[in-house]
Amino acid sequence: MSTFMRSPRECGSWFWDLEEVAVPGLESALTAAAKMSEVLQRRDLLTPQRIEYGWYVLDVGDIGVTTGLALTVPLEDDCLPGRVVSSRPSGFPSAEVDDIHVAGPGNWIDAAGAAHSEPRLIELSVSPAPVGLSAEISVHHDIWAWYDFTGTPHPEVYQRNAPRLAAALEELNSVLGVRGEPGEATYFGSATNLGIATPDALADGGGPSVMDWL
Repeated sequence: MSTFMRSPRECGSWFWDLEEVAVPGLESALTAAAKMSEVLQRRDLLTPQRIEYGWYVLDVGDIGVTTGLALTVPLEDDCLPGRVVSSRPSGFPSAEVDDIHVAGPGNWIDAAGAAHSEPRLIELSVSPAPVGLSAEISVHHDIWAWYDFTGTPHPEVYQRNAPRLAAALEELNSVLGVRGEPGEATYFGSATNLGIATPDALADGGGPSVMDWL
């Protein structure tokens, strides 16, 4: 059974460079976020409820202000870019939107097959940066891996959740027209093309424990 703790760093992440398939900018970023959210929502991995985004000023950088906006309309709604722009901090009239994070709960499935809602089960962000559109998702729980955070195998949990993530990643590659690249490994895990790598078993048959960092 999974302990279901959340790691402070990701267990795995995937990055899509969309520069060659989409124009940069806020509208394009929200369109990409909508497409990705639809894929994840169909698998109960992310139900979008809110977007969060920082602000930066060209040639100055991050201004230290983050805005949260409840999703009272769908991500693909034509009015949403205007609502985002209207939330610009009044003290920074030239500020531009930084990475857009889509927040909401997702369902994970325990060893007995019961579903449980968890906030931010999947982290999704899209960058509207003028140098090129990009997107990323990350996971912070052990349910996607063969071993839980204590190093104990939990095959029933793994088999009920990892295939859902793999199917979502495969469909995201198709929807976005670009294959996602696995992000850098962290202390808590390493991404493969469609999931989380399984480390070599220790002498006792278990995996490495990461509890000292949780």
